[in-house]
Amino acid sequence: MEPATALSISLGAILIVVTVLSIYTAFGPPAKELSDPFEDHED
Repeated sequence: MEPATALSISLGAILIVVTVLSIYTAFGPPAKELSDPFEDHED
């Protein structure tokens, strides 16, 4: 396998992992621990 192909596959895999982890953190079970800063400071 050429180095450019291996690098492209590696970067694509890292991008997918970061995207899935972000979606899991935003909408999965860890999201219950997140707070809304706008709700905390209502006028």
